Amino acid sequence: MKKSKLFAAVLAATLTFGAAADDTSAATRAELSQISVNQKGSNFKYWNKNAQSYQKLVSYVKDVTDKKSKNYIPPADRIAVFDLDGTLVCETTPSYFEWMLYLERALNDSNYRPPTEEKEYAQAVRDYIINHKPLPGKDNDRREAKSQEAVFADLTLDEYEDYVKKFMETPAEGLTNLKRGDSFYLPMVEVVSYLNANKFKTFVVSGSDRQTVRILVDGALPIDTDNIIGTDSWYHAANQGDTDGLSYLYSSKDKVVRGEFVYKNLKMNKVTSIVRDIGKQPVLAFGNSSGDFSMFNYTLFGNKYKSMAFSLLCDDLERELGNMKKADAMRADCEKNGYVPVSMRDDFATIYGDNVKRADGK
Repeated sequence: MKKSKLFAAVLAATLTFGAAADDTSAATRAELSQISVNQKGSNFKYWNKNAQSYQKLVSYVKDVTDKKSKNYIPPADRIAVFDLDGTLVCETTPSYFEWMLYLERALNDSNYRPPTEEKEYAQAVRDYIINHKPLPGKDNDRREAKSQEAVFADLTLDEYEDYVKKFMETPAEGLTNLKRGDSFYLPMVEVVSYLNANKFKTFVVSGSDRQTVRILVDGALPIDTDNIIGTDSWYHAANQGDTDGLSYLYSSKDKVVRGEFVYKNLKMNKVTSIVRDIGKQPVLAFGNSSGDFSMFNYTLFGNKYKSMAFSLLCDDLERELGNMKKADAMRADCEKNGYVPVSMRDDFATIYGDNVKRADGK
């Protein structure tokens, strides 16, 4: 079955709240949170130890944490930044977590009626994901983000969190025995743990909505909530209306609610966010797409410390829903720009665990 037909079928069958996942599942969020790699890195389990990317990472960490090394980096300056989708968590079922959440809200939620304009754009996004039809107009990174924030506007923080958590329980279509909220790459969870053990400060720098990423990461990865950077919406008081925040006093009758789109944290904007929210140049960066290249280059160029950038290749067609054309292009970009390629097919001993299979049996 072609991927587009498979996803269309699974979407129709499972992309609703209340759809049940198979009882035989991958690592739960609680189990993900228990993954622990020691300071020496002697207990990695999910990497192929002969992989060059693995060896380069471990060699780097040993070098920069050795006080006798000329490349020693003080703990305060050990900043590591990670993209989210396709770097830490699955983005191929069949697209980014936040995009599928957006489609659920705009197209499938019987308790919500979206504005006509947003429903039409959501339908176009669905056609783009499932049928590979081009999105209408230009600047769709910003347009999609605006529509996504619009359909969740006026939800309180608690209401939005409940919505996200409920969606996290739905099956990750295209793969068996896997929930969306559990679809973290086990080898990359180990990397975060390993860096933390070596006193790196780890941050997620994502193009996805900041609150969404906070909810998705919390309880699964050892990354503090305040170390999450992402696309932002405007937050305001429920009773504030059009009153400027400089003129409005938050009251006992208020709650904070979500508002309109503010800022898409992608490409060069990731660098801007790092400077604003972290205030230090990273020494390690992990990503998987051209949207991370500015973050990679900022990590590598003009750095007073030894630095590295790692980019995942979506080249696993058996344990994941990879794309060899994209993987080959990324490998070429890595060779051209000095990034370290990480082959999901060759470097990962497992991705989600042996219970997770492709739904089409390939």
